[in-house]
Amino acid sequence: MTMTYAQPLTRRYTRARLAVPALWKQVIRTSDKDEQQLPEPDRSAYTQLEIYDGVLAAFERRDEVAAVLRACADRETAVRRLRAEFGLSHLQAITLIDLPLTTECRDRIAHRAEELRSALAR
Repeated sequence: MTMTYAQPLTRRYTRARLAVPALWKQVIRTSDKDEQQLPEPDRSAYTQLEIYDGVLAAFERRDEVAAVLRACADRETAVRRLRAEFGLSHLQAITLIDLPLTTECRDRIAHRAEELRSALAR
């Protein structure tokens, strides 16, 4: 009988890194009616709301965020500078780097954040 063991995940494949792209695919995807609904990522509503609030606050200072991102040579530096200059959490900073800074995207995030707030208030 042969036994196989799962290899441990390396540092770059942490749970947070795997969940964030699925979350943003849900938020940013186009609103095609024939597109199937993506399942809700394995994240709590409070964590999603934390991400949304940080991103919405950064949208208010969009030019400053863009300047920081342009000045950084790599992703890790950009995350550190966003956290230091804007008081974001690590998850918020990573999400902000992956996000297009468009008005349409901001409106979708604001709508989803309002839906989460109303669901949590019940």
